[in-house]
Amino acid sequence: MNERAKKFPRWLIPAVLTATAVLVILFLLQLLFLPKYMSDIPEGAMIAEYYEETTEHEVIFVGDCEVYENFSPITLYENYGITSYIRGSAQQLVWQSYYLLEDTLRYETPKVVVFNVLALKYDEPQSEAYNRMTIDGMKWSSSKIGAIRASMTEDENFLDYLFPILRYHSRWSDLSGEDVSYLFSRDKVTHNGYYMRVDTKPVDSFPEPDVLADYTLGSTAMSYLDRMRTLCEENGIELVLVKSPSLYPYWYDEWDAQIAEYADEYGLYYFNYIDLADDVGIDYSSDPYDAGLHLNLSGAEKLSDYFGAWLSETFDLTDYRENAEYRTVYAEKISFYEEMEAAQYQELEEYGEIVSY
Repeated sequence: MNERAKKFPRWLIPAVLTATAVLVILFLLQLLFLPKYMSDIPEGAMIAEYYEETTEHEVIFVGDCEVYENFSPITLYENYGITSYIRGSAQQLVWQSYYLLEDTLRYETPKVVVFNVLALKYDEPQSEAYNRMTIDGMKWSSSKIGAIRASMTEDENFLDYLFPILRYHSRWSDLSGEDVSYLFSRDKVTHNGYYMRVDTKPVDSFPEPDVLADYTLGSTAMSYLDRMRTLCEENGIELVLVKSPSLYPYWYDEWDAQIAEYADEYGLYYFNYIDLADDVGIDYSSDPYDAGLHLNLSGAEKLSDYFGAWLSETFDLTDYRENAEYRTVYAEKISFYEEMEAAQYQELEEYGEIVSY
């Protein structure tokens, strides 16, 4: 026996195997305990879906529910050949939009970025639950680390994001068959980031808006808007600011004036679609699905068609309907879109409501 073999510790291989087994078990347990966001709160599954894309996008949307429920990338493609994706999530804060855009630029460089400005009303972290629905789906990178550090509330800590099992281990009593079924994969819940609803609930009434002591948009929020603008400039990207035609939460005229002034100062396009709702053709008796907070499929397709016409006229965007590879990819996307639309209408007919989500 040679001298090296004699000195090799016999305990090392069992120790390595044991450590490996422990790590694998912990990894599987972490996958098990992580919320799956399938039948319950599908908004939490949206961010991760982006990484499954196989083609590039010339338009990227970032923002909260006012983008992912009000714009339809499939309509943009069908009507204008525009390829787009919505990197949206529930109550997405402006610093999260910034880091999601930064993350997106690791994979592609769009020609246009569209940011919905409602999130500028928030100037500090809001909620761990909403943070998780945005951040947990991001792949690990410096952008995700930045998003975590900017978003954590006082009761959160970084280690819980690094090792989610520390945060979610108490879910053991809530585990179901769904947690096992979706251990390694998820069903798609969006259409290039768009969350579809075909049901209708017309606008009724809203509480009177609060009178604010100060209508100045916060310095933190505006600084991240500035960082987003600079990031776009550095990468030759056009930044477009929009306020969707959602009527609630209330969008104050004073906030609108500040965004209009900011856009004018830096030569940006800004559209308040509340003011343009009639031009778009939005009918608040038939186009919302939740009494004016978000548009249903009919409203989203109207807004997307109107916005798509402007995009195609204003920017040098490619008509990807003429590209064979993209036609094949989008034929599958359109089929999924139409299947979900038909399934939701069938649920409405059978149950009187959408029961998929």
